[in-house]
Amino acid sequence: MQSEGVARFPGARGRIPNFKGAEQCATHVAELGVWQAARFIKANPDSPQRAIRHLALKQGKTIYMAVPRLREEKCFVELDPKRLGKNLYAASSIKGAFEFGRQVSVSQMKPVDLILCGSVAVRRDGARVGKGGGYSDLEYAIATELGIITTHTPIITTVHPLQIITGRISLAPHDIPVDFIVTPEKVIATKTRIGRPQGIYWDHLDQEKISAIPLLEKMKARLYARRSL
Repeated sequence: MQSEGVARFPGARGRIPNFKGAEQCATHVAELGVWQAARFIKANPDSPQRAIRHLALKQGKTIYMAVPRLREEKCFVELDPKRLGKNLYAASSIKGAFEFGRQVSVSQMKPVDLILCGSVAVRRDGARVGKGGGYSDLEYAIATELGIITTHTPIITTVHPLQIITGRISLAPHDIPVDFIVTPEKVIATKTRIGRPQGIYWDHLDQEKISAIPLLEKMKARLYARRSL
């Protein structure tokens, strides 16, 4: 992306890359039936998806954005356009979300109708690569366990065409596939046959990561308490 001149500041390495034409993706997203039907959206905080978060707020949709690394007990920021007044655009950035939104626990969230995620690379069959931290997949797993999303909740990603690859993507059980790939030019419905995670795969999490996420620690404690009965 950098050699082709389509990556935007601060570059494409080590992050969900921002790209030229990212704002045009919002026009295509707005035409999707699953988008039009959605009222509550779980969205990533990255720059290339900002225009879509702004679109959601303008259309009266509520957004939930995860606190970075889920490191707080109230691990989502709720952006309710009715509470934001004239700050819709400012609130669509990660900095503005924390300034104008309110942090909520998962128990305070409404069921999510649609998921917006960023990607490093995707395939037309729905396979997706994130930036490697696994937090997007973990957010999905936690929300599934707690009934906030289901295995039928639509998942959208927006990318530059260069991010659509044909090579093999190795998938773990906790990796989420996408239903729609949106580029500045078009929408690709993946009709994916890749299975979705059914919840948290505890054997894929080390204790250090669990200890760093208060909600995970609580969930694990409840799980072991039930098993000991």
